[in-house]
Amino acid sequence: MGRHSAGEGPPRTLKANAIGFVDALVIGLNSTSPAYSLAAVIAPVVALVGVYAPGVMLASFVPMVLIASAFSYLNKADQDCGTTFSWVTRAMGPWAGWIGGWAIMMTGVLVIGSLADVAVVFGLLAFGLDSVAESDLGRQLLAVLLILVMTAVCVIGTELSARVQNVLILAQVAFLLVFAAVALYRVHAGTGTLGSTELSVTWLNPFGAGGAALTGGLLLGVFVYWGWESAVNLTEETENPVSAPGKAGVWSTVVLLVTYVSVAFAVVAYAGVAYLSENAAEEEFIFALLAGEVLGGWDWVLLLSVATSAIASTQTTIIPASRTGLSMARRRALPRTYAHIHPRFRTPDVSTWWVAVIAIGWYLAVNQISANALFDSLTALSLLIAFYYALTGVACAVYYRRHLTESLHHLLLIGIGPLAGAGLLTWLLVESARDISDPANSYTGDSWLGVGPPLVIAVGITLAGLLVMAVWRLVSPPFWAEKAGVVDPALVGGPER
Repeated sequence: MGRHSAGEGPPRTLKANAIGFVDALVIGLNSTSPAYSLAAVIAPVVALVGVYAPGVMLASFVPMVLIASAFSYLNKADQDCGTTFSWVTRAMGPWAGWIGGWAIMMTGVLVIGSLADVAVVFGLLAFGLDSVAESDLGRQLLAVLLILVMTAVCVIGTELSARVQNVLILAQVAFLLVFAAVALYRVHAGTGTLGSTELSVTWLNPFGAGGAALTGGLLLGVFVYWGWESAVNLTEETENPVSAPGKAGVWSTVVLLVTYVSVAFAVVAYAGVAYLSENAAEEEFIFALLAGEVLGGWDWVLLLSVATSAIASTQTTIIPASRTGLSMARRRALPRTYAHIHPRFRTPDVSTWWVAVIAIGWYLAVNQISANALFDSLTALSLLIAFYYALTGVACAVYYRRHLTESLHHLLLIGIGPLAGAGLLTWLLVESARDISDPANSYTGDSWLGVGPPLVIAVGITLAGLLVMAVWRLVSPPFWAEKAGVVDPALVGGPER
């Protein structure tokens, strides 16, 4: 613990200038877990849209970059690590802001255990320890250990987190590029072992498979791109906090677009639609199957890519949840203990450890039901993600509403763009809710309260949030007295410019 002079309390702020733009960009990329995300969705997407999978990856990028623009402009007005919570509160009032913050924290709780589980399984497979990977007890113990280690890294310091992330993203991207390059070369040379298909630019057409198939693909695309905003959650710890975090978020989505489209082309060209559709139920393990086909004895390269991807995301997914908890506690929207800053490391240690503990509890509890129930909890993520992204897009237009007509730039990038992104995500949220309400579309195939488990989980989390919010409204009234407002004209070059 650090020392303080007489009468001086613990530090009340996070460590400023701890990381730079590149570090923020890397953390934004790793939060999406590119290799794991691709492995999880590529086969189901192909099963839906066939060779047009690259086009779906392209179409999924549109709402993401529009919401990334909203994050960038809102961050210029308010450099708060609580992002959506703080911005929506300022633009639309405390009730909307609180539930947006709750959604962010709960997405972390739902996914951290699953990411650690995947990291452990693929890491064991990469080193030939298949028997350990097949042991439920061994896998779960190692996953919990990994969560604790990654949480400790987050607490020890943002600089250490960034250094770890830099190494992991280099390994992950390198492994993915090796896989894609070898797959495309073997397609070109005619040495593929599966039903290789000749590449075509028409694969970029997202409407090629029809509207219904596109809707399903876009729902998966929300999950694939989710996570880039971790770069903005570090705004108080980033050099040039007014612009760098927002730019890092936008550029993260662009880099992801290039990566996803490239690998989608390689996978579809090498394996063909029939093979991928037949193995769509394998989810992320499709890469384990393809690794042996494409790389032969070097299959550990791709397996290690997925493992490093999941390890990186296990760490970075803690960041939005813990920083949101810190921000809410500072405004008295949560107990003040969550606002504690470690006196030496200058990180939100209490909120970080609480996120980890709750995530571990959720992971172990759901695993007692079944492994498929864990996947059902991930499906519920799409609803929460679409909700708080859409809420942020609306908040951007509302907060800047007096400045939208000042220029075409403001109208398009601060008004119409974020609103269009919010509209698309709201549509996807409704479609997703309708789809997962059918028990047959869940991983377990079970019916909970007459509907699919993912919908029960999503609605249950929302209702729990509303209950906690109502109770805390009675316990701590000050936050709820905050009024919605508009952005300071000086921050956007208003009329007086």
